[in-house]
Amino acid sequence: AGTLAAQLSRLDLVVLDEINIALQYDYLAVPAVLAALEGRHNRTSVILTGRNAKPEVMDYADLVSEMREVKHPFQVGIKAQRGLDF
Repeated sequence: AGTLAAQLSRLDLVVLDEINIALQYDYLAVPAVLAALEGRHNRTSVILTGRNAKPEVMDYADLVSEMREVKHPFQVGIKAQRGLDF
């Protein structure tokens, strides 16, 4: 229970996988996510993943990386695998 910021403050590392997609489709509000990030303990590192990060999120971030697909198993007919892709 408690606020997201309070929950984040108890952890050393948080990975918010594909959160940028949730922000892109307005499932989450950018100001709320930024407020949670601001409210976390200074020892808590947070990694946000997903395409098309909002400019406000990129401005807040210390590091922004962009990945490019070179090869993917789906290209040769290998479908998503339980435990690996989901």
